[in-house]
Amino acid sequence: MTEVEFRTDILGAPYESAELALAADEEGPVSATLVRRLTPGATRAVLYVHGYTDYFFQTHLADHFAAAGYSFYALDLRKYGRSLRPHQSPNYVRDLGSYDEELDAAVRIVREQDGHTELLVNGHSTGGLVTALWADRRAGRGWVDGLFLNSPFLALPAAAAVRTVGGPALDVLGRLLPTTKLPAPLSPHYVHSLHRDHRGSWDFDLALKPAEGFPLYAGWLAAINEGQRRVRAGLAVDCPVLLMASTASTVTSKWDDALHRTDGVLRADDIADLAPRLGRHVTTVRIEGGVHDLVLSGESARAQVFAELDRWLAAYLPVAA
Repeated sequence: MTEVEFRTDILGAPYESAELALAADEEGPVSATLVRRLTPGATRAVLYVHGYTDYFFQTHLADHFAAAGYSFYALDLRKYGRSLRPHQSPNYVRDLGSYDEELDAAVRIVREQDGHTELLVNGHSTGGLVTALWADRRAGRGWVDGLFLNSPFLALPAAAAVRTVGGPALDVLGRLLPTTKLPAPLSPHYVHSLHRDHRGSWDFDLALKPAEGFPLYAGWLAAINEGQRRVRAGLAVDCPVLLMASTASTVTSKWDDALHRTDGVLRADDIADLAPRLGRHVTTVRIEGGVHDLVLSGESARAQVFAELDRWLAAYLPVAA
């Protein structure tokens, strides 16, 4: 493979990033961005994939893995974060399988260019759905040694009856009018609960992760619906899977302090219920006080996330003697 060149990332040293050129689509040129933080002498690595209306900024997550001896990589998918270009519709794809291109490229860099022999893939929310589907399609190749899913987007936050009735109509709309913008903007309260300029304590770029989100396209939502149907039918991910979700969710159109200790985006119970559909080796952990992105939870819940992660890694991805 041709060696990819990394430059200093927007986060500054020790983070580097490289643009991954991808096949053009109907909107024009497409690329993804791979961020890395190398750990000297590391043979194992983690590849992080963000959620919807999101990008990688969680440096404390990278700190944790680096302290455990992992090199850390994060992929800003096409049309997200560092990878979004002016000619593109933010976050838009019509098939979640499109992301296989950048995921495959990232794995080749991690394993072939940078020489790591073990890989943990860590997906959050939409990234959790995307990486689970990808890992299922790549089963049998030995590419992934473990899959850690942080509040994966396995089900729409709606009643099952609503999903059943609305699914076919969504599929038709997504096929015929994929760029139709749906009247379902994100509530700003979740981002407000996180960002230090509002009601939270974290710092991130509100241009890349805006509180009101980006337009919701019919084609994208239809792709999500199809991916979630595949999960319900059952996947065959062939590596150990750790799925974490909060113990509770808060659905509200107004500010509620519970957003600081519950999942304010998805239904955590639905996520946990679908965990066994991912494969035959799945560990499910519920985090008391966890928010949607569990690693952005309050200190106590965040400590629980890392403790459970470390325990699972020690059991299923032990360090070679």
